[in-house]
Amino acid sequence: MNKTKKTGRVGSLLGLAGTALLLAACASQPVPPTQELQAAQFAIQSAEQARVGEHAALELGMAREKLADAEAAVQDEDMPQATRLAEQSRAETELAMARSQMTKARIVNQEMRDSTESLKQEMQRNTGVTP
Repeated sequence: MNKTKKTGRVGSLLGLAGTALLLAACASQPVPPTQELQAAQFAIQSAEQARVGEHAALELGMAREKLADAEAAVQDEDMPQATRLAEQSRAETELAMARSQMTKARIVNQEMRDSTESLKQEMQRNTGVTP
């Protein structure tokens, strides 16, 4: 019977220890979304180096704001919100980069059209043909 009491006590102690660990895990601070924040920061830095702000300043500004909001959410220990905002920041940055590339492509396209038109006019002048 003595052995049964010891087994029951050990079981109770293990149960209490498990409960204590569970409560400690629940009480610990939430883990910040480090990867998402770093991805957003890297995307913004890359966009800035590519001078995306010249053609997509609004989108890049929104990405910066969302990153700042994500960092504030980390301070408030609202990690799901921080994760969402960091991901949105990265997406806004990607949108800014795409819009910037599109605008640059349009500019190059227009310059090529203008150049082609100039060449046509020059050829017509040299041959004496009028349009």
